[in-house]
Amino acid sequence: MLPFSYVRAGDAGTAIALVRASPDSAFLAGGTTEVDLVRQDVLRPGLLVDINDLPLDLIEDLPDGGLRIGALARMSDVARAPGVIERFPVISQALVLGASAQLRNMASMGGNLCQRVRCSYFRDAARAIGIDDFFLLPGDTPQREHPLEHGELITAIEVPGAPVARRSVYLKFRDRQSYEFALASVAAAVRIEDGTVTEVRLALGGVGTRPWRARRAEAALLGRPATGASLAEAARQELAAATPHPMNAFKVELAQRAIVRALTTLTDGDR
Repeated sequence: MLPFSYVRAGDAGTAIALVRASPDSAFLAGGTTEVDLVRQDVLRPGLLVDINDLPLDLIEDLPDGGLRIGALARMSDVARAPGVIERFPVISQALVLGASAQLRNMASMGGNLCQRVRCSYFRDAARAIGIDDFFLLPGDTPQREHPLEHGELITAIEVPGAPVARRSVYLKFRDRQSYEFALASVAAAVRIEDGTVTEVRLALGGVGTRPWRARRAEAALLGRPATGASLAEAARQELAAATPHPMNAFKVELAQRAIVRALTTLTDGDR
């Protein structure tokens, strides 16, 4: 590990100015991933600017029923916040399953969004960025995983109001239950009226370079009865265009089963 400088910033303006002044500088929050990558010589910062003193850890209700989550709110605090548990149980469950209790007590929500991709060989933002635009596909710039420019700082995460999310679930499938990354995961929310799917949200994790919104499956389910056959067909349609490699081909069926399991969990009482 190469030596680096360390500064603890007292306000966002100072933190941003320090990072922008040096091309090899970076922000430091919980550090649960960043410190590991520095130790492994993957990241080589000349300066780390500690932002933990910034007042960015509040969890606030929004007028539309959504939430504004400060970028420095810890995963554990967000997971047990009453508003999250009541209105967005899928978020609470995803955070609890995302890491060990020790890591959840340290890891920040902003850092969680910016966590570097996981694989065996790599271990004052004034504008808002939609979550669909935040995680970039590799394309011609595989080294860029998000659109933040150097020195731009996440201050909060806004979760819009979504009544459908009150009936939601997050499932994570992994080699072992304890502290393991997902082979595949699924977040699902659904609304059923008279046995028919009237609203649905689905997203997959662990199967691509970014969280994957399952829009094909959503479209296939809308207006259809919540039967085992319709759930399986929607999952099949979502993964029909997948192009796996030999070592991860098993994830196609795993992801389909994950979608069906999550939706079955949510709709069992409506059949």
